[in-house]
Amino acid sequence: MNIVIAGGGIGGLTLALMLHARGIPCRVYESTQTLRPLGVGINLLPHAVNELEPLGLLDALAARGIQTSELHYYNKLGQPIWREPRGLNAGYPLPQFSIHRGELQILLAETVRERLGEDAIVTGMVLESAEQDGATARAHFRSRHDGQLHTVTGDAVIGADGIHSALRKQFYPTGDEPRFSGRMLWRAVTEADPYLDGRTMFMAGHQDQKFVCYPISAPLHRQGRSLINWIAELAIPDATLPATDWNRSVDKSVFADKFADWRWDWIDIPSIIDGAQAIYEFPLVDRDPLPRWTKGRMTLLGDAAHPMYPIGSNGSAQAILDARCLADCLAQVRQGALRGLETALLEYEAERLPRTAGIVLRNRLNGPEQVMQMAEDRAPDGFAHINDIIPQETLQAISLRYKQLAGFDPAALRRSTGAT
Repeated sequence: MNIVIAGGGIGGLTLALMLHARGIPCRVYESTQTLRPLGVGINLLPHAVNELEPLGLLDALAARGIQTSELHYYNKLGQPIWREPRGLNAGYPLPQFSIHRGELQILLAETVRERLGEDAIVTGMVLESAEQDGATARAHFRSRHDGQLHTVTGDAVIGADGIHSALRKQFYPTGDEPRFSGRMLWRAVTEADPYLDGRTMFMAGHQDQKFVCYPISAPLHRQGRSLINWIAELAIPDATLPATDWNRSVDKSVFADKFADWRWDWIDIPSIIDGAQAIYEFPLVDRDPLPRWTKGRMTLLGDAAHPMYPIGSNGSAQAILDARCLADCLAQVRQGALRGLETALLEYEAERLPRTAGIVLRNRLNGPEQVMQMAEDRAPDGFAHINDIIPQETLQAISLRYKQLAGFDPAALRRSTGAT
């Protein structure tokens, strides 16, 4: 069995490591010519860390990322709505990490090359299409270096090529356009003094005006400083989805005035915005859940399969869970527990598609962040105590319901045993 993976992001690289751990050969084809630590921060929730730990990555994650201690929600006046422990503090068997996306991607890439060989990742190869013929799958890549078309043959092609997936487009050429929320995100990192305990993630505001903040650098934390990842979000009246360039650099003047008075005794948000060297603008988009991910010996994974709003910190986690499930299904073919590779891909789809579709739809309802909108709706001018407007039981139920949906309920999560 030989697997062709289109896409060298978190999902594709994790899949390569998991296939290797199960003795299944594979190769990753990445569209960028050089892998660099680009992007901003992400959260690795405990159920994702649970899958990375058997790959031997826990120490490397701890050396790079922050072990998140708590998650706080506030209204636009800085009044506390809900707070809960996270990671080890919440009784999980493993930490939750906040880490720079680029550093995680480079860590995964270095580990793939170390374990599978230097030629296990082929860069500068853009997937254009894929097909199958009997027991063979073929992927057609365009080289960024010379513009030539290269055909790669394997037993299966996995489209882990992101929200603009070519394989998804091939499967669904019409009727699958991105759904734009009418909200824009501005993302950046700022080095600053730590806030609170230096390991807390917080969100403030409501659906139409929100600020998210969390530290992502363990080395700076050890020096008494913070590298703070932040996201400003605003609803834009009459906004249309940008035709191109979903990751362009902009000046803070585009949005910063909306947060000019968000200064509280424990953090100065205008100062955090001012300290960023580069700010990137993203539209808040997803796509409708698909009826199928799989066609014969070809299937989708990660953002190619289920792009979702970055709510609940679940995008990267679900890609990692996809990788574990797919690797396990393919391993069962080798063990004789599943009849054929195409059946394995359908088993993977049957397990993962309904779960991720539920998260996509719940995220459109703001997932666990709906508590901020509830506070805004019920007390737009503030409150004396949150339980005067939202019962504690309601807040707890919203938090638990999302954890159960996304697969990181502390009562259900057990440490991964690694390869099957």
